[in-house]
Amino acid sequence: MSIDLPTDLTPELVPLSWLLGTWEGTGMLGEGTADSERFSQRVTFSQNGLPYLQYTAESWLIDEQGSQLRPLSVETGFWALDRKLNDADVGPGLSPADIVPSLKTADEVEQFRNAAGGFDITATIVHPGGIAELYYGSIKGPQIQLSTDLVMRGQHSKEYTAATRLFGLVEGNLYWRWDVAADGNSLEAHASAILKKAS
Repeated sequence: MSIDLPTDLTPELVPLSWLLGTWEGTGMLGEGTADSERFSQRVTFSQNGLPYLQYTAESWLIDEQGSQLRPLSVETGFWALDRKLNDADVGPGLSPADIVPSLKTADEVEQFRNAAGGFDITATIVHPGGIAELYYGSIKGPQIQLSTDLVMRGQHSKEYTAATRLFGLVEGNLYWRWDVAADGNSLEAHASAILKKAS
């Protein structure tokens, strides 16, 4: 599968560039056994010239024929290389950057390659119900591993303490798995899906 890089893509997003676009498909909740509930999902990774990907995932419960029954959830967030931000980066808030992008060449990006030959990354993901996750992990080629460093919950949120996520590009399809520690349990299978590139 070839990957087209946008002409305005900041160099540090090149390792994440295979995620860009909209992905659609179906998955299963829990362990993915025959009696597991099924869902459909649309995931979008986009960029706006700044050094992060914008992420949105919308999911719907579906029946055995694939017809949507009702909305399941929406999550949104930002994915980027894990590096110290400097005056060339935007923020906090609306504080403008001195120069965009902070990393201008492939050589500058290479300095962030880790000992395993990939790159350390971070993902911040926000859910309805007053929950936000801060993930740290790594990307190496078309494989991503993430683990929560922090789960922030509002005072009335459901119990949720940790998660891991795996992503991989296999024969042009995006495979993912999400394990969650919630309701007093340790990490266990929460959901998985196979998504095809829609655009």
